[in-house]
Amino acid sequence: MTRARNEPGKGTTSAVQSVDRAVSVLEILARHGEAGVTEIAGELGVHKSTAFRLLGVLENRGLVAQTKDHGKYRLGAGVLRLAGAAALRLDISQEGVPVCRDLADELGETVNMAVPDEDAAVYIMQARGTASVTAQNWLGRRTPLHATSSGKVFLAHMPPVLRESRLSGPLHRFTEHTITEAPVLRGELEKVFEREYAVTLEELEVGLAAVAAPVRSHDGSVIAAISVSGPVYRLTAERLPRLGDRTAAAAAELSRRMGYGF
Repeated sequence: MTRARNEPGKGTTSAVQSVDRAVSVLEILARHGEAGVTEIAGELGVHKSTAFRLLGVLENRGLVAQTKDHGKYRLGAGVLRLAGAAALRLDISQEGVPVCRDLADELGETVNMAVPDEDAAVYIMQARGTASVTAQNWLGRRTPLHATSSGKVFLAHMPPVLRESRLSGPLHRFTEHTITEAPVLRGELEKVFEREYAVTLEELEVGLAAVAAPVRSHDGSVIAAISVSGPVYRLTAERLPRLGDRTAAAAAELSRRMGYGF
């Protein structure tokens, strides 16, 4: 008892280590689907008895469960309960503010976030960089899917049947650069998967260019898009790939904040 009082940090360190190991167990099971005590102990670098105790605590809380043959463990229903509660409280607008602001500061351009709304993309957030002082306000605007970078992201990730229904009708022409032929637009949507971002060049407004990348929820579905827009004399063909890559990285970060990849 005296030794414990003289070393107040020892118990805290042990508790933190146990929590860290317990989280590692959950991550191992998330990666592998299921694993045995020996396998888990090996990845943790601990004795089997330690791994067994950790699994016992997690099992009592419903966070892991034994498989039918009782030889291995998998994630339990308690994880779904926690994930569901977290998902309900994760506000994409709130989580997206620092991501969009950081991207706007880095690139100096206008950064928007849009969400899908049936046959349109609706802008719910905007952050302005140093070069976009006179940029127009996109907040609340509904824009067509086929003529915007965010819209192309949503089209590309729609279920095929729904996407084809959107492409089957007439595609309105906004400028001479608007893609109004469904086969050409399908080719554009394939590129979204190849490079992880969409591009528009004067397709909605003359002189306006943009790139956008998908934001995913915890289940992998696309729930929003982050875009960077500006005049074509700044968003040049040479600059667009870098802007697209940085936008995709920012969207991936927001997806992580929304629980994707865990």
